[in-house]
Amino acid sequence: MLLIGVYFLGVNVGNGNLAFGGSSLNSNLPNVLNYSTVNQEYRALIDNYDGKLSSTQLLNGIKHGLANAVGDPYTEYFTAKEAKQFNSELNNSFSGIGAELSANSQKEIIIMAPLKGSPASKAGLQPNDIIADINGNSTAGMTVTQAADKIRGKAGTKVTLTIIHNKKQYDVVITRATITVPSVSYKILSGNIGYISIITFANDTANLIQKAANSMVSHHVKGIILDLRDNPGGLVSAAVAVSSEWLRPGQEVMQERRGNTVLQTYTATGGDILHGIPTVVLVDGGSASASEITAGALHDHHDAYLIGTKTFGKGIVQQLINLNDGSVLKVTIASWYRPDGKNIEHKGIIPDEVVKLGNNATTDTQLQAAEKYLASH
Repeated sequence: MLLIGVYFLGVNVGNGNLAFGGSSLNSNLPNVLNYSTVNQEYRALIDNYDGKLSSTQLLNGIKHGLANAVGDPYTEYFTAKEAKQFNSELNNSFSGIGAELSANSQKEIIIMAPLKGSPASKAGLQPNDIIADINGNSTAGMTVTQAADKIRGKAGTKVTLTIIHNKKQYDVVITRATITVPSVSYKILSGNIGYISIITFANDTANLIQKAANSMVSHHVKGIILDLRDNPGGLVSAAVAVSSEWLRPGQEVMQERRGNTVLQTYTATGGDILHGIPTVVLVDGGSASASEITAGALHDHHDAYLIGTKTFGKGIVQQLINLNDGSVLKVTIASWYRPDGKNIEHKGIIPDEVVKLGNNATTDTQLQAAEKYLASH
């Protein structure tokens, strides 16, 4: 649900204010922390540190550290400035390299998905590439947000990334760009096959997918290809809106659970004008979060056939909690489950037909496989 501009909520689903209480797994913790040793450390820093400090700097450090302490790469604290940048990226407007960042189990900063046509994509960055250094500075110990902030910059300026791909290390210089793109695009392919591409699940997705669906119907398409490759995810509401163009009203899209407790079940909200039209969903290792929700829902209800490679595997949900000073806490609140009852965290979704991209960059073998499938159905 993160783009890089560098960071997009792609790594994340859910948006809004969280109601405290309920089925918390941490009800045994005290309501207020004992800050005595924190104050001791604070006193020791201001008395002994050889440099200038500010109270804002130190308070933000404490807040970042509190979020980092849970050990979850998706739980993060944003200052008011960081939150503003985050929200602009959620609306697909940012200046950067255009790639989704995440962290792996070793807490290394990795590429989740490069945005199609972005500087990151043109530079050859791929899902699960490790970013070892940014402009010569090691990313060891950095949060995803801190790494994203260092990669961002004015359009036209350059950033040097040290990338580890398949254990081979190399440097790449990427020129940043201002990227403002609609989340959904569509066209009619030869053979009267409709093609819909969604690059993120953003605020404009619900409106744009409806226009795309209406276009498909007006052209009486024989079949539809829904391209979710290198789509890092986004808002759960957008995933529900997209799924609802195929699913019958009331059919389950996904379920959120915390432990064994069901927090919420998301169902199709109506529309379903594409129901019954043969559909292929294209996925790959950069398809994450809301992309996996959509692909899983359409597949489990037999509304789509999946082609491509195994998806990223992000089966947890984040919520944005607005704090009083304009800062935001993005916190993992639950795991999500497909209609078939499976959670895909670290597992991903294996397509019905596994097709890898060919060595010829000009030939999209996955798209060709989708067209071939639809031609016979």
